[in-house]
Amino acid sequence: MKRLNQIITISLLMLFFASGCAKKKIQFSDLPKIDAHFHIRYNGPEFLDQAVKDNFKIIGILTDHYDLVEQENFILKQWEHHPNDLLYLTAFSMQGWDKPDWQEKTIKWLHSAFEKGAAGVKVWKDIGMEYKDRDGNFIMIDNPRFDPIFDYIESQNKTLTAHIGEPKDCWLPLDKMVAESDREYYSHHPEYHMYLHPEYPSYEDQIHSVEHLLEKHPHIRYVGCHLASMESSPEMLGKFLDKYPNTAVDMGERIDDLQYLDQTEVRELFIKYQDRLLYGSDQGIKADQDPLAFSQKVHKIWLNDWKYFSTDSLVTIHNTHTKVRGLNLPRKVLEKIYLKNAQKWYNWK
Repeated sequence: MKRLNQIITISLLMLFFASGCAKKKIQFSDLPKIDAHFHIRYNGPEFLDQAVKDNFKIIGILTDHYDLVEQENFILKQWEHHPNDLLYLTAFSMQGWDKPDWQEKTIKWLHSAFEKGAAGVKVWKDIGMEYKDRDGNFIMIDNPRFDPIFDYIESQNKTLTAHIGEPKDCWLPLDKMVAESDREYYSHHPEYHMYLHPEYPSYEDQIHSVEHLLEKHPHIRYVGCHLASMESSPEMLGKFLDKYPNTAVDMGERIDDLQYLDQTEVRELFIKYQDRLLYGSDQGIKADQDPLAFSQKVHKIWLNDWKYFSTDSLVTIHNTHTKVRGLNLPRKVLEKIYLKNAQKWYNWK
C-alpha cells in the first residue's frame, strides 16, 4: 500500500508540473525576433538600442522612393552601431528605363550592393502605379526588361521582395474602406488612391503581373510585402502560396486588415502557412524625428502585435475603438513567423 501511495503521489506531481509547463506561455522578451519590414533613414543608435532590448533584429528595406545612395549610407552607419542586428535589402532606380544601358547599370548597382552585404532587392508599387514607358504605357513588374535583373538576383542567391499593388480598399471610396488605416493613408495620399484613378491598372492587373513574373521565374526566392496585397482574403492568399511554392509574404502594415476578418479563418491561415509568413511592422524612422519617442512608439506597436499573435486577449485595432480576440498561436508558429521564416527567406544565418 505504501508503495502504491508513493506511485500515486509521484504521478500526481508529474501531472501537476506537466500542466504548469503546458500553461506557461512564451514571453515577448524571451523569443528572439526579426522585424522583416523596416525603413531606417537616420544615423543614431537609439532605435536599434531599443530593438536589442526587445530582442529584435531588423531587416532594413530601401525603396526607389528616396535617394538610394543616401538610404544605403544610413544602413552602413547603423552597422557601425549594431553589426549583428541588422540586415538590409537594396533597391534599384527606374531612371533611364528606356535607355539601352539601363539593365547593365542596374545589375552593376546590385552587384555593388550585394558586395556590401545586401540580402535581397526590393521593388516598390511605383512599378505598376507610377512609371510609364516612352509610349505612355504603365510599366508592370512582369515587363520583359526586368527579366535579366531578376535572373541576376536569382543567380546570386538573393531574395526578390516586392510591394506590388495595394490593398483592395485602395479601389474603394474612402467611406467604403474596411480598414481605418487605409482610410487615413489614402486621404493623405490621393495619388495612390486608385478609386480616383480608374485609368490606372486595376487590382487584378497588379496581382496578375506578379503571378506572371513568378511563372517566368519559378525558382526565384520571392517575398510579397503586405501579404502580397491579398490581405482581404485568406482564401486567395492561400491559393497564391499553394500555386507558387517558392514564395512567402510579410505582414507589414496589414495586421489591422487581418483583424477585421473572421479570426478563426485568420488563425487557420497562420497554422497552415506557418512556414510562409513573416512578421514585419513597416515602420520607418527619419532623421528629423525624435529617436527616443519613435523607439517608444515602435516598442508599443511590437507589444500590441505580440499580444494579438500570442494570446487570446482582446486587442484594439489601430486608430479605432474596435476590439478583437487574439489568435493565441502555438509557440512553434510564433517562433517561425517572428524568427525562423525571416532567417530562411532572407538567408540570414
